Amino acid sequence: MRSFLHLDDLDDDGLGWVLDRARRLEAAPIQSSLRDKVVALLFMNPSLRTLASMQAGIAQLGGTSVVLQPGQGTWTLEWRRGQVMNEGAAEHMQEALPVLEGYADALAIRCFAGGSSLAETLEDPVLRAASALVTKPLINLESATAHPCQSLADWKTMDDLDLPRRGGRFVLSWAWHPRALPLAVPAGTLHMACRRGMEVTLLAPPSHVLPEPMLARARAAAERSGGSLRISADRAEALEGAQVVYAKSWGAPALIGRPEEEAELRRGLEDWCVAESWFDHAAPEARFMHCLPVRRNVVVRDEVLDSARSVVIRQAHNRLHVQKALLELMLGARN
Repeated sequence: MRSFLHLDDLDDDGLGWVLDRARRLEAAPIQSSLRDKVVALLFMNPSLRTLASMQAGIAQLGGTSVVLQPGQGTWTLEWRRGQVMNEGAAEHMQEALPVLEGYADALAIRCFAGGSSLAETLEDPVLRAASALVTKPLINLESATAHPCQSLADWKTMDDLDLPRRGGRFVLSWAWHPRALPLAVPAGTLHMACRRGMEVTLLAPPSHVLPEPMLARARAAAERSGGSLRISADRAEALEGAQVVYAKSWGAPALIGRPEEEAELRRGLEDWCVAESWFDHAAPEARFMHCLPVRRNVVVRDEVLDSARSVVIRQAHNRLHVQKALLELMLGARN
């Protein structure tokens, strides 16, 4: 397996192996399966859980990680072809990535969208450029359109809680935020829940429904798995009988690259902050999920985040276990 850029890069057998191995690694975390292996971690955007869990996981498997954060101790990188590099970037990916893979056995990269337009976001150009330059195993640690390691952790979290796959009721809800956030996590979450075979509802204001190509991929996954996907702006109706409420903020797709217009559009939507009242009658047993970081009392109220229904810490811990299993799979260390 040369690359893990999207959840669908794992077929059903591979996905099953990763989830099973992650459970075994959770029980016995210290292994030597990556002894003498080096993994280069290229973070073009900030991180807490992704960086820490990757470094910890590689160390627990006996490997070594090299962390590079362009612009913070290493040269700022350019990724576009044909650029006259007479401004900020001092180095191009065309040289940097081939050099890095000469030092490492695998690479992992975090590269958000540039934010100029929806069309550019859907092309995922930075990840695409990196993939074309790397011949060794490459892992997506969040790009413009996907965060597949988060999706693996969320899948395992629901399995840990014995939440049903086919027939389970899953709601992905848009939440308010003071600025427009990327589409990668909500798109990946929607696809993941559909691939599990769940009855999935995307709850969002009409202005913030995910773009059609992302919806189409989720619908195709639902069709293959026996799940379903529907879209609603009616909170009470959407939450009825939900077993999982997964909150996430993202920007209006039609206004990517136009932040002032997007900010004006979201005015008046501050009540899209997850509160206990969302669950009282419609979904009293539902679990609350979020990928973190989360702005308290903006995206979700303390009363939910600090309650027994919240499983956000479990999700974050599962990042460690699934990524370790993924590294073993990709570096030929299956046990």
